[in-house]
Amino acid sequence: MIREKEKTTKHYKKLKEILGEKYVTGEFESPFDFIHLAKKGINSNVIKNVRTYFDLPRDIIAELLNISGPTIYRWTKANKTLEKNYTIKLFEIADLFLYGIEVFESNENFFKWLNLPNTALGGLEPIELIEIPDGVSKVRNIIGRIEHGVYS
Repeated sequence: MIREKEKTTKHYKKLKEILGEKYVTGEFESPFDFIHLAKKGINSNVIKNVRTYFDLPRDIIAELLNISGPTIYRWTKANKTLEKNYTIKLFEIADLFLYGIEVFESNENFFKWLNLPNTALGGLEPIELIEIPDGVSKVRNIIGRIEHGVYS
């Protein structure tokens, strides 16, 4: 149990680093902290940090957040505070990507898997589900199954 807690603490510490400690202040130890932080508002530059860390084009992150690339550009240029729902979605995506990389043991393996049709997801590519409501949790569930050796 202690080992699992250490793993979780390390994961959220890394996630906070990815998002940017300048923008994500306070405790950050569970997905519920996403909600508390989102209520306060967070600078749109966390989008740039996520894009940079995971090497994602602006258009891909825009698609995952259901907004346009030019909108992201305007928001980050103006240092806009993200609305709560965009903040939570961005946190969930970054958290999912970090978890996937931990399980698949490399960016390359994870992002390759994300773009392959998956039988457990009805033949859809996991990346296709991320932008829809509850899609992140469906993909996370499959990654969890893979982590524990369940055929997925």
